[in-house]
Amino acid sequence: MPPLHESDIEKMLIDLLKAKKYNYLYGPDIAPDGETPMRASFEEVVLRDKLEKAVKRLNPSLPYSVQDEAVKTVLRISSPDVLANNEEFHRLLTEGVPVSVHKDGVERGARVWLIDFNDPWNNDFTVVNQFTIIENGHNRRPDVVLFVNGLPLVVFELKNAADENATLQSAYRQIETYKQQIPSLFTYNALVVISDGLEARAGSLSAGFSRYTAWKSDDGENIASHLVSELEVLVNGMMRKDTLLDLVGSFTVFEKQKQEDLKTGLTTIKTVKKIAAYHQYYAVNKAVESTIRATGINTKNMVAESPAHYGLKTVAEQTEGDHRAGVVWHTQGSGKSLTMVFYTGKIVQRLNNPTIVVITDRNDLDDQLFDTFTGAKQLLRQTPVQAESREHLRKLLSVQSGGVIFTTIQKFQPESGNVYDQLTDRSNVIVIADEAHRTQYGFKAKTVEVKNEADEVIGSEIKYGFAKYLRDALPNATYLGFTGTPIEKEDKNTPAVFGNYIDVYDIAQAVEDGATVRIYYESRLAKVELSDEGRQLVEDLDKELGTDNMNDVQKAKAKWTQLEALIGSPNRIKNIAKDIVTHFEERQKVFEGKAMVVAMSRRIAAELYDEIIKLRPEWHSDDLAKGVVKVVMTSSASDGASIAKHHTTKEQRRALAERMKDPDDELKLVIVRDMWLTGFDVPCLHTLYIDKPMQGHNLMQAIARVNRIYKDKPGGLVVDYLGIAADLKKALSFYSDSGGKGDPTLQQEQAVALMQEKLEVVEQMFFGFDYKQYFTADTSGKLSWILKAEDFILGLDDGKKRFVNEVTALGKAFALAIPQDAAMDVKDEVAFFQAVKARLCKFDQTAAGHSDEEMETTIRQVIDKALISEKVIDLFDAAGIKKPDISILSEEFLLELKGMEHKNIALEVLKKLLEGEIKARSKFNVVEGRTLMEMLDGSITRYHNKIITAAEVIDELIKLSKTIVEKDKDAENMGLTTYEYAFYSAVADNESAKELMGKDRLRELAVVLTETIRKNSSIDWTIKENVRAKMKVAVKRLLRKYGYPPDMQQLATETVLKQAELIAEEITNGLNYSDK
Repeated sequence: MPPLHESDIEKMLIDLLKAKKYNYLYGPDIAPDGETPMRASFEEVVLRDKLEKAVKRLNPSLPYSVQDEAVKTVLRISSPDVLANNEEFHRLLTEGVPVSVHKDGVERGARVWLIDFNDPWNNDFTVVNQFTIIENGHNRRPDVVLFVNGLPLVVFELKNAADENATLQSAYRQIETYKQQIPSLFTYNALVVISDGLEARAGSLSAGFSRYTAWKSDDGENIASHLVSELEVLVNGMMRKDTLLDLVGSFTVFEKQKQEDLKTGLTTIKTVKKIAAYHQYYAVNKAVESTIRATGINTKNMVAESPAHYGLKTVAEQTEGDHRAGVVWHTQGSGKSLTMVFYTGKIVQRLNNPTIVVITDRNDLDDQLFDTFTGAKQLLRQTPVQAESREHLRKLLSVQSGGVIFTTIQKFQPESGNVYDQLTDRSNVIVIADEAHRTQYGFKAKTVEVKNEADEVIGSEIKYGFAKYLRDALPNATYLGFTGTPIEKEDKNTPAVFGNYIDVYDIAQAVEDGATVRIYYESRLAKVELSDEGRQLVEDLDKELGTDNMNDVQKAKAKWTQLEALIGSPNRIKNIAKDIVTHFEERQKVFEGKAMVVAMSRRIAAELYDEIIKLRPEWHSDDLAKGVVKVVMTSSASDGASIAKHHTTKEQRRALAERMKDPDDELKLVIVRDMWLTGFDVPCLHTLYIDKPMQGHNLMQAIARVNRIYKDKPGGLVVDYLGIAADLKKALSFYSDSGGKGDPTLQQEQAVALMQEKLEVVEQMFFGFDYKQYFTADTSGKLSWILKAEDFILGLDDGKKRFVNEVTALGKAFALAIPQDAAMDVKDEVAFFQAVKARLCKFDQTAAGHSDEEMETTIRQVIDKALISEKVIDLFDAAGIKKPDISILSEEFLLELKGMEHKNIALEVLKKLLEGEIKARSKFNVVEGRTLMEMLDGSITRYHNKIITAAEVIDELIKLSKTIVEKDKDAENMGLTTYEYAFYSAVADNESAKELMGKDRLRELAVVLTETIRKNSSIDWTIKENVRAKMKVAVKRLLRKYGYPPDMQQLATETVLKQAELIAEEITNGLNYSDK
């Protein structure tokens, strides 16, 4: 069976798109010098003719001059900032190009549309491969480009699944190069796709590699089978004409993130382009259809029944016009806030500008969500507003339509009595509630005590849940709920207010998709004991806080005070501080990131800070912009000086949040009470220390702080100092009882078990090699043992690759398990394995430096303190040899290699260096590169097959090194340039030609050939059949003229053309073939 090539994957992609009714064009055919040119020059990236035809078709009422001006506006976008250009184009694409039209002596504003978003099939979709672009002297050819109405909206970069070096990372790096070298292509880009035919990931122009995601469903109802290639699923789902344009028009935001430098006070605005993931896209469209059903505006019901897969009731069972749009349950960390933004942007268009009221239940949540919405103003086509008071809320709702209003649920509490005044009876109001499951959304009446100023009970009154007051205020509004945790089965309020589920995206799916990471749980109760009395109080408090009876809650307050005194006893706080510092520092040694401590009260938070600072004085700073640890809370004057000093304003908390989110900032540890426990997103946060009674949704929300994706973070850890295990169990069982799949947390023992399993695998690789002496050796001895271990691994079949992979897996498991005793016990062993792995990896560091996979890592190597020296950084030092001052193929260097004690390492070094030398030559000399590589591979194969020993193969490779040096001198001796010598090698690769023609005649032929090929080449000649054919004829004619053996002419012609293709870019750019 013939091997799989990148061109096969390209063809498969084109066939899939043709099946979706995309037109197909071959790039060279439509090039400026092609058979049917569609571009005036290779710098043009837009198919202007197609764009002009589309503009004419879509804007028939506008005069030609106006249409032409709009096209020119689109083609004129050019600033030095690619992302700014892209944002400007996106605005023109989605909002229309603003133009002026003169009619009857009056000038009016109008919009010219480039794409018909209402009828996707009224657009021209074309797929083009081998599309050459030349910009600033760079000649680049992206694999596949999708054009809509002549605009290059999607770029595909493909790699070969059968080639182990052609990875998704290398496709991503290729795209990054294109962005630097041919930026004008990305002015018009909506989406980038990288794929090796099996895996496929899509991302935005500004996305880092870890933000590229797979599209997992082609219909929004079912997750595609693992047996279908991701590329196929992506084309069938994401590249559907209607889906692609929907993503461009309604699911793309340019999020603005303000960043204030606390030192200078300067605020910068960073733009990040974000595109919806598949679960956000399908959920929003279902929510929009359900909202339309709930408002009763029309009868079309397109809601998918995905919650039914979970055995849950769906909105499909609800009636028209019931004003309950439903609940979207998307697990925390999966982009819920952005999903709400996409929903708002789309419903505003579909319902002709309704008023959107976004409700949260806490001021800090309101601020965070408001910031997310404000950062996406372009998509919303309006500026969100925060209601400052009940009066302000009433004023904002007094309009007839439009507006995105943020408010807290507490503003719906009547000032007196049990009826909230009606704010508006309009039906074009959509209420979106974040965390829609909270208890305050109830309808039920409760009796509460009324107290006087002396705190004496003077009577009682009836209070209702906020759902009733909401309905009083907005009787005809439609209600939609978003939640990160499921609705409890006993909860009758949430379905009564919002309706059933619209869409479910649970922990299992989020972890599988790589949208979140797993969370592990560790109890540290044994380290910081809580008295039996304290435990009993925690239990009683749980019971009483779980009740609906307000009087019980009053009683619970007394218990809370008692418990606070116990939990906050000076001795216990001292112990907690000591344990947190030790635990956190151990984790930081192996795991880059940050941590959060949840304290029970402001007093405890302040005192815990003081104790931590006593242990680590250097962590403290009075300056908000400095310091390793901070307390994040508000306080009042009555709290006393020790608490008041930690008081922060809203702006200061925002600045601290920026510091916390910045992985490079020294702020690593924050202590909170209630702040930042919901909706606060710090991807690099890896540990949460809980020392506060928590349960149910609040607990689930808190632990989700550590589940965000960050580089290759393997998981988050929740550390329990209070015995919340039972509450966690309850919260988790309610999670699975409510239909959720996947464990929200795993015991840290599971991480330990995984680490031990990986450790055993690595230990077994050293069977027959006793490395235990390493641990007692001095520094010099340790370095020697690392070399011996490395030599041993290199002697195993495929040893290097297996060892590196297994130690990488061990490193991740170890980072999750630290600082459990079992992990601390094997720390030195892990450090040794990682040191050996580091040495082995040094062989793979080419001129390009580290790979993305190495750079994007949170796992730190466990460092053996004895080995902190510059000595072991270098490849040659690692092999125990002096770095040569002259050519790496010099006589002295080769002799030194031959005399090395560790033959496997010597062989690995020599092989790596020769591969580098041969690859460098292969870039411009096809015959020489092939011959040398065959010699190298032959020697290595004989060694692997045990035909020759390590010492013998080193001898062979030394001979090969000398052959390379001799060949380098050949060109010089013959007076040929690098490229002329390359063509000489092509025609002299044949004994009978050498005998018949002689060296001088072949040399002359090579010089003439070089010049002939240069004259006959043009841009893209390598893929243009007519130019290739012409060049082939010219080569054959020359071979005949110079008397080349007739039976060898066909083969020589092919070799010469291959050689020409190898240096095609240099030929095209008209280099004068001097040595570079």
